[in-house]
Amino acid sequence: MEKSMTSGSIYRLIIVFALPILLSNLFQQLYNSADSLIVGHFLGNDALAAVSSSGNLIAMLVGLFNGIAMGAGVVIARNFGAKRYDELKRAIHTDIALGLIMGIILTILGALLTPLILELMGTPESVMDESIAYLRIYFYGSIGLVMYNIFTGILQSLGDSKHPLYYLIVSSLTNIVLDYVLIAYFDAGVAGAAFATIFSQFLSAFLCMILLQRSKDSYRLIYRDIKIDKEMTKAILINGIPSGIQNSIIGIANVVVQSNINAFGNLAMAGCGAYSKIEGFAFLPVTSFNLALTTFVGQNMGADLKERAKKGAIFGIVLSMVLAEAIGLLTVIFAPELIALFANDPEVIGFGVDRATIAGIFFFLCAFTHAYSSVLRGLGKAVIPMLNMAISWCVIRVAFLVITGFLFNDIAFVYWCYPITWAISSAYYIYYIIRHKGVIA
Repeated sequence: MEKSMTSGSIYRLIIVFALPILLSNLFQQLYNSADSLIVGHFLGNDALAAVSSSGNLIAMLVGLFNGIAMGAGVVIARNFGAKRYDELKRAIHTDIALGLIMGIILTILGALLTPLILELMGTPESVMDESIAYLRIYFYGSIGLVMYNIFTGILQSLGDSKHPLYYLIVSSLTNIVLDYVLIAYFDAGVAGAAFATIFSQFLSAFLCMILLQRSKDSYRLIYRDIKIDKEMTKAILINGIPSGIQNSIIGIANVVVQSNINAFGNLAMAGCGAYSKIEGFAFLPVTSFNLALTTFVGQNMGADLKERAKKGAIFGIVLSMVLAEAIGLLTVIFAPELIALFANDPEVIGFGVDRATIAGIFFFLCAFTHAYSSVLRGLGKAVIPMLNMAISWCVIRVAFLVITGFLFNDIAFVYWCYPITWAISSAYYIYYIIRHKGVIA
């Protein structure tokens, strides 16, 4: 099941490891987009706006817990690379225990805070009820989402990126079928879309859990061993809390962005929401190589192979940027046709196309920032990307929106806040690399 990345061809290992993650993310995005596609065609623009505008709020609330899961992945990868199997076993079982606790907390917070946050975001009354219904059901099942991310992070840290792909294919197809049946035949509305999503997440989490339980390796999942280990919890939180704070801060900034979009009405919400689904697909190569980079760097640094980690980091960063820019340009070219998959209204399509045109040509900047952040997390330096993102992607982004919103009240400035802050965070990382005389210092 597991695969060491401390020996063999660097380039082949990273690509072979990243490809299943790419396909996994493709299916993840596919079943996320299935909600919007089916909702948009069967329930109309208001329902599409309700589902689409929920994405940033979900990312904000889930971000902290996913970041902690990423921190656990670094601890697991390092122990696996160093062949410290007793510590590896304790890290895995502690990670699962933390996941269960986080899932319960997220369920409670999501259910309680959903109406308040949607109101603070300026969600139009016309879509408020449907937005609350969608999000509440989604968060009632959020423990499935958290545990899927926990189990997937464990498997990927062990070098296994294939089984999460297989299970995600099953859950994605399940989600699409349930979406169609519940909305088209049972008239379940946006609540049906939310139920389909959470059921699919529980299914994929269950399949990952069974795989770990049936493993014959020393770190096999044993239910009675699921408990909080003080030493491992400390190591996981030291690596994970900065990543979690980073994710949450970015999520908060994106909620502010969504609030600005909401001010331009439900057609803008629908158009920008449709674009966000397209962007989700466009960034799949970036996300895939990010995970591969963190695992590769973590395992090799755990095995004290610094030069090997450095070569892999440079290769992953460059390839991620090239792929992202190529996809970004294709997104710009085919934006009208892509946005039209989600909505037929010309004004909705116009909003989506405008946003795609401004963002697409700068995808390479976003790719560089994410890729180097992943390298730093693999090095155990998660605080650096946290601070960079907090300043450039949150403080500066929000300040830009407040100033331009007051002066111009033009939605184009909302679109521009992304590439501008991508450029600022990239500039800082270039300065950091020059100052420390290398990608890995």
